[in-house]
Order: sequence, then C-alpha cells, then structure tokens
Amino acid sequence: MSNAKQKRFPQVTLETLPQESRGLAQEILDISSLGLAGPYNVMLRSPVFADRMKRLLDYLRFNNSLPMRLSEFAILIQARLWSSQVEWVAHYPIALRHDLPAHVADDLKQNIRPRNMQPDEDAVYDVCMNMSKNHKISEELFQHAKKVLGEQQLVDLIAVSGTYVTIAMLLSLGEEPIPEGKTLPFPEAI
Repeated sequence: MSNAKQKRFPQVTLETLPQESRGLAQEILDISSLGLAGPYNVMLRSPVFADRMKRLLDYLRFNNSLPMRLSEFAILIQARLWSSQVEWVAHYPIALRHDLPAHVADDLKQNIRPRNMQPDEDAVYDVCMNMSKNHKISEELFQHAKKVLGEQQLVDLIAVSGTYVTIAMLLSLGEEPIPEGKTLPFPEAI
C-alpha cells in the first residue's frame, strides 16, 4: 500500500493552474520525475514562492559546486531525518545513478551511520547530521570539512541540506503520497 493518507491539497494540473503559473508548471514538468505532484503540488499554491524556489532548486540540483553524488547524499540525509517518503523515492535512484554507493544509501535508510564512506561522503554526513541535530558544527569538523570539500562546496552543502528540509516540510504539510506502485521506504513513519 503506497497511499495511506489522503493529500491535503487537490492535485494541480497544467489546465487547473492560473495562466500566469503555467509556464513555470511546464518547466517543472520538463524536469520532474514526479510531474506536478510532490512538493510542486504544494509549492504552486504560492506562485511567487514556487517560481523562486524552482530557480533555487535548479541551481542546487543541477549546478552547485558539489558532485551530484554528494548533493544527492545530502538530500537523502534530510529525507531520512524527516522520514520523507516522497523525497527518498525521488532521490534514491538519482543518487545511485550518480555513483553514491548503494550500501551508503541503504545504511542511511536503516538509520545507521553508513559504513565504508569515502572521505568526502564522511564529511557530508557529519556536517549534515551535526547541523540538523545540534544546529552547529565544531571548529574541528568545520576545518576538516573545509579541507575535504573547500569553502564553496561547504556552503553549497548547507544550502542543499537546508533547502531539502523545506521540501520535506512542504511534503509533510501536504501529506503528499509517493507515486503509485512504489514501496514506502519508511513504513514505520506512517
């Protein structure tokens, strides 16, 4: 069973959106594996926010300074921390396609510190987990992450991580379901 809860917001379609939002909706349709569902269904209730968030997501998903493997790992970390079913279902295959080792993602899914991480994966994990749980990182971790990732990648990592907290919150607000036919990654969270 994939859809235990009903969506809080009726699903938007290109035809049901106001004319001024249709261009943005088409841009979303051109890149999103979820179409206008998931966070976009919620975001499009606030057209200016949706437009600006889409532009930010374009940078963070496709153009930031981190390798895609690390960006997607940061997204999966937030998906796991938030038990964000849709976020995990959407980003797990992307992470694997971009060479995040399956054992790293699978350990994360089981709520265990991933084993045998590369040094950059280890830095991403520690920064994201410490920032998310403690709302800060130690000077030692900062210096280590800066050495491993560099300044721009470290800043982009925080931007990815924080933005995907927002996405997880939007998904939770809307009680957006995973696509039909997909298995819930975190059935215990229902």
